[in-house]
Amino acid sequence: MRKKIVAGNWKMNLDYTSGIGLFSEIVNMVNDEVMGEQHVIVCPPYVHLGAICQLAKTHNKVSVGAQNCHQAQSGAYTGEVSAPMLQSVGVNYVILGHSERRQYFAENNALLAEKVNSALQHQLSPIFCIGETLDQRNDNSYFDVIKRQLAEGLFHLTESQFANVVLAYEPVWAIGTGLTATPEQAQEIHEFIRNEVRSKYGEGTASDLSILYGGSCNPKNAAELFAKPDIDGGLIGGASLKSRDFVDIIKSFSL
Repeated sequence: MRKKIVAGNWKMNLDYTSGIGLFSEIVNMVNDEVMGEQHVIVCPPYVHLGAICQLAKTHNKVSVGAQNCHQAQSGAYTGEVSAPMLQSVGVNYVILGHSERRQYFAENNALLAEKVNSALQHQLSPIFCIGETLDQRNDNSYFDVIKRQLAEGLFHLTESQFANVVLAYEPVWAIGTGLTATPEQAQEIHEFIRNEVRSKYGEGTASDLSILYGGSCNPKNAAELFAKPDIDGGLIGGASLKSRDFVDIIKSFSL
């Protein structure tokens, strides 16, 4: 069954005390205000994960994700964190292929396929990000870009493996710019993604797949976006750093 998901990506923000405080605010507000079946995921920086996973154990409405992981299980990779390390502290999800990782750290589809394999091997569900740049949208190559990201990053998986993946469509031109794809533009891409998955894995897998929108989603536009038939929630950046905004986005499903 397809999940309705709102995931907060804190990126490289908040010191330890502020992070614990924000997470506590979010879980208390979710418990008090969210009446539906929305699935909430919080993805803080690595330094918060151990403590936040401990707090999350007493709040079954909120899961914890990491923002990245290395493809190897261990080794001489100074500064990196592996999937088994994340699993050991109680992490459930991991964001992979975020446009900032692709842009700033030169992560390509082949590398991301390795990271997906490692995450799944250690019972982490990848939140796999795909999407086009402004140039790719303007030259009308964006369908080909997304098709290639899916094929090279994920379509080596078996159907049972793929069932553990969450997809996030990021119009890269809308991240951190204040621009937002119209609900119609977002729905067009989400429908295309679901059809690609349907062609590869069949109707059941495509119908159960959660596809999140990840481009400047906020409390003002969330309800209209989430009302589209192939948009199953959001991967939220800046708005996830404000508990009121984040919880209002979560509640947008019930409007």
